[in-house]
Amino acid sequence: MIDPRTAPYGLFLLRVSLGLMFIAHALLKYVVFTIPGFAGFLGQVGFPAFFAWPVFLAELLGGIALILGLYARYVSAALVPVLLGALMVHVPNGWLFTAPNGGWEYPAFLVVAAAVQALAGDGAFALKASPSPIAARPIAAR
Repeated sequence: MIDPRTAPYGLFLLRVSLGLMFIAHALLKYVVFTIPGFAGFLGQVGFPAFFAWPVFLAELLGGIALILGLYARYVSAALVPVLLGALMVHVPNGWLFTAPNGGWEYPAFLVVAAAVQALAGDGAFALKASPSPIAARPIAAR
């Protein structure tokens, strides 16, 4: 059973953690790899190179929105395709993220975490909460 007294704080922790992760990865692309370097990498792994800027901006702005709690459900759902792209890049490297070039366990976990945030809600301290779903209570709670 989900404890309604503490669940919003758990979702807040998830939201801020995801936001920090997205910002860290965006800054890694900008500062270390550079956007042209990231574009070249995207081309090498089969993605269009012009995705570099949209992915960088999605990670940076999405991370900020998550930390602030600005429509976190929608932002998390919108970032799932970015994470699925990262997952596709890492699948050939094997399961463990400690494998050379990183395996797919970490990107898969992030896909699940973003999906949980999108499904479960914004959590505590959200500046602009996502509108509630149509149903007042989840089907599982009925």
